[in-house]
Amino acid sequence: MEKVAIVRCEHFNAAHRLHNKHWSEEKNKSIFGKCNNPNYHGHNYDLEVKVIGTVDPHTGYVIDTKILSDLIKERVLDRFDHKNLNLDTEEFRELNPTAENMAMVIYKLLRSELQERLELKVKLFETPRNYVEYPY
Repeated sequence: MEKVAIVRCEHFNAAHRLHNKHWSEEKNKSIFGKCNNPNYHGHNYDLEVKVIGTVDPHTGYVIDTKILSDLIKERVLDRFDHKNLNLDTEEFRELNPTAENMAMVIYKLLRSELQERLELKVKLFETPRNYVEYPY
């Protein structure tokens, strides 16, 4: 059967600091630059969640968009929107909240809630010109 992709786009705002606690302040500043600001900095993230699968012959859906929207809200937006990722979330207390790590965390949060038959891809835009995709 042919596969179809459905994409849900969302937006959230979050602050973070890129920092490796095992490095000196000088090395952190050298590697992460402005993103290592001790007072944190924020981004307006755009998130694209792509679910790929075959169309259910009874509903005509790969996945109901309302179900997908609710899942993203519950598992991602409620958890990360208007939060300081380093301080307010369990996921990034020890994990550096780079866009790459964020995309992998978001993937895992959503993957566990989807049927096995469905493929999942996450694209996270940190800026209009910088984004990551997982898995690639």
